[in-house]
Amino acid sequence: MVFHSGTAFTPARVAAGSPTIGRLYSLAHLTVLGCAPPEMTYLAARAGYDLVSFRLIPMGGADEPSYLPQDQQMLRRTKTALADTGLAVLDLELARIVDGLDPKVYLPAMEAAAELGARHVITSAWTSGSDGNFLVDCFAALCDLAKPLGLSMNFEFPAFSRVPDLQQSVQIVRAADRDNGGILVDMLHMHFAGVKLEELDALPRHWFRFVHLCDAPRAVPRTTAGQIHIARQERLYVGEGAIDIAGILAHLPPVPLCLEVPHSERAAALGYEEHARRCLETAKRYLESPEHMLQH
Repeated sequence: MVFHSGTAFTPARVAAGSPTIGRLYSLAHLTVLGCAPPEMTYLAARAGYDLVSFRLIPMGGADEPSYLPQDQQMLRRTKTALADTGLAVLDLELARIVDGLDPKVYLPAMEAAAELGARHVITSAWTSGSDGNFLVDCFAALCDLAKPLGLSMNFEFPAFSRVPDLQQSVQIVRAADRDNGGILVDMLHMHFAGVKLEELDALPRHWFRFVHLCDAPRAVPRTTAGQIHIARQERLYVGEGAIDIAGILAHLPPVPLCLEVPHSERAAALGYEEHARRCLETAKRYLESPEHMLQH
């Protein structure tokens, strides 16, 4: 059993005897972004996942589909899919902090996520200015909106965002001082930012509620465009690149592992379901190998 913010969190398929060993695995929406939440849920169950992670708040990309929480038919179909499969919802993304944000704009999506049984929300900063107080105030407000719904708020630091490294994220979370606030570690952005393992050791363990897994080549792109391309279209399967994934996980508590591995060419060649299955199989093979077996 895994715990999140004081709440027992055991997907029905795990309680019924899922083959997952020691860890819970979630399928991130970005890995199969063309799938609406109901279809994604059935796909994730067939591929062997325990959890799903939905993007109900779009980033606004040119080709990005939108699965708005106001679509009641979609929500009903998603509930049915969750009940049919026994999967649970891990998290919701992405409550972006942007210029002039009124955090209440994300409340409908948070309410929908809570209704679906989610436990966490992802946020990150995309403002154009340098007003640290605004970021802290927005993060604190998001935490306050999320708390009555039983949701935590987890600050991610994409390399090409307004807050691109761990230490700046830590400053925001500390200043906001909310007990449901925390940090989301994404392996790719850890790699891009060059975060040292001892930086993780210095932080409260309860800040870490789940992790984004993927791999990447050793060389970090020098341009923002290059980093964005890898992040959104060419992440590698776990164990296929140069990120010390087992080393990073050894410095974190045993939380659910969310596989965020978008790869446009592989998804097109294999189909979403086979791509998602390979994401999971390679992660398990890597983490359950003797040299990478984690001890907590």
